[in-house]
Amino acid sequence: MPKVTQEYIINKKKMIVDAAYDLCLEKTVSTVTMQDIINRIGISQGGIYRFYHDIDEIFADMLLEMRTRVQIKEQVDEIFTKANDLPAKEVTFLVFDMLADFMEQELMGIVKIDFELSVLAMNAPERVEKILAGAQGVGHMEYVMYRTSEFFKQKMECGELRARVNEVELLTYISSAYSGIQMSCIVNNCYRNGPMAEYYQPKELLRTMGKTVNYLLGVDEE
Repeated sequence: MPKVTQEYIINKKKMIVDAAYDLCLEKTVSTVTMQDIINRIGISQGGIYRFYHDIDEIFADMLLEMRTRVQIKEQVDEIFTKANDLPAKEVTFLVFDMLADFMEQELMGIVKIDFELSVLAMNAPERVEKILAGAQGVGHMEYVMYRTSEFFKQKMECGELRARVNEVELLTYISSAYSGIQMSCIVNNCYRNGPMAEYYQPKELLRTMGKTVNYLLGVDEE
């Protein structure tokens, strides 16, 4: 029997993960099965289990690949490298415009899958906990929230911002509002694609959210 190389294993696992990603775009994450992947790539049942014990191990590698492919962290770092030289209001809009671009580009891809993993977490938290543990690292939104909250906190402490709400209230609002916009855009553009879809576009909604965040930070519109 020929020796199985590390390159062979990497390529085979990538084929499996890519198939899982494509299937998650066609179906909901919770309905994708090992058998779906077997059927898609033509691998035997025994073959796929040589690389992964179950579908959640595949999802963990898929999530890790998604995090690697998207360069949000680099964009966030670039924004906050120059943030101290900009008005706080402008920094807010830079962050939300970046998130809008990401959501528009990945609405039918990574954003959809992230949303469906969030739904899965409500129904099967132990599964999502296992997936996230396997993926390791910090997620994109967690990183955005961390860098943004640190910036706002610094500006509040030095008196440059006199927020109308406290730090916890602000972060809770940002997280909740972003999740709501994400859900509305996905439902109206990915699942229904009905007549209301034109009103649920990331750029307009996140620009309005940016204005609201600036108001809560005590930055009035000029």
